[in-house]
Amino acid sequence: MKFSEKNTRALQLPVGKADGVWWDDDVAGFGLRIREGGARTWLFRYRLGNKQRAIKLGTAGTVPLALARKNAKILAARVADGEDPALDREAARSEAENTFGVLAEQFLEARKPSWRPRSYEEFRRHLIKQSKPLHPLPIASISQRNIANLLSDITKTSGTIASNRARSSLSALFTWVMKEGIRLPEGNVAAYTNKHDEKSRDRVLTDAELVAIWNACPRDDYGAIIRLLMLTGQRANEIAALRWSEVHDDQIVLPGERTKNGRTHIVPLSEPAKTILTSLRWGNRLFVFGREDGGFNGWTAAKDKLDNRITGAGVTMPHWTGHDLRRTCATRMAELGVQPHIIEAVLNHVSGHKGGVAGIYNRATYDKEKREALNLWAEHVSALVEGRVATVVPLKRA
Repeated sequence: MKFSEKNTRALQLPVGKADGVWWDDDVAGFGLRIREGGARTWLFRYRLGNKQRAIKLGTAGTVPLALARKNAKILAARVADGEDPALDREAARSEAENTFGVLAEQFLEARKPSWRPRSYEEFRRHLIKQSKPLHPLPIASISQRNIANLLSDITKTSGTIASNRARSSLSALFTWVMKEGIRLPEGNVAAYTNKHDEKSRDRVLTDAELVAIWNACPRDDYGAIIRLLMLTGQRANEIAALRWSEVHDDQIVLPGERTKNGRTHIVPLSEPAKTILTSLRWGNRLFVFGREDGGFNGWTAAKDKLDNRITGAGVTMPHWTGHDLRRTCATRMAELGVQPHIIEAVLNHVSGHKGGVAGIYNRATYDKEKREALNLWAEHVSALVEGRVATVVPLKRA
């Protein structure tokens, strides 16, 4: 029958049948399916080779006959040219399911075994927390402008360095997605966005600033972490995620999987550092810090609280970061006469004396010299805090 508005409305299922299909004489493959219960759907059925496919063209209640027939004619023409219209629909449906959020989780899961815990947490923060506005979007539809706007928001809330780090994580995700066989029309859109210039930080804290920070440290995990960072010069994430299994009588032993350069690192403990750690032992905790036995977090709020305590004590102090403590420790130890290669060993740097070919043959850990250097530095800090003259004479360089 040739479909008309009148005769298609009049079509009814024969008694006892669950569904039926009627075909239009005007356009081959164009039909109307009626199901028990009243559902009426336009469809286009075609054969390509030995495969038969069907495409829904909408419900008869919402799509007029004329429009359904027009769409059926377009599809019939494509089939005549050897195309397979159903594949377009499948591809579109697949793209819609490949959202940013879904693929970000898959990316994190795939890469987690090869990352250190700290790296995994950073990528997760960038892709899950900071990129949350992108989660519902099909990844193929995300534009360079979407990424640029997101990075602009991160810059406003967290600064240029945080924005650059998020940009790097986004770029890694898009590269991985393409290697997984998902087509991105605009390529790696994160790689095309602007990157902020980064200036080398050179802030070294004064004696007065060290005293102000020490005295303002609250009696909590964060205060203890800051004081340990000041005394040891270690990386913030390595101390914040410190485990009791890594703390021994007079030293910390960080395994290679927890250090930036992948090498086991021994940190001799001065008496003030040991006192801080001893005061923290309670229960059968795995981690030294953190409320839920998973390492310390909540850096931003804790730093703001400490800065307010410094200001409340009547001290005006320019912006400083936890990493400034590490730089200050290194700089001031040099001023106290500690040799550069010993400072590098304290900081667990692989450069200078231990870099390149020299590092392959020079495996000395300088444990004795590191202990002397950190004891010297701890005495300097203690003397500052207690308002007295240091009892240790600065080292004389050879």
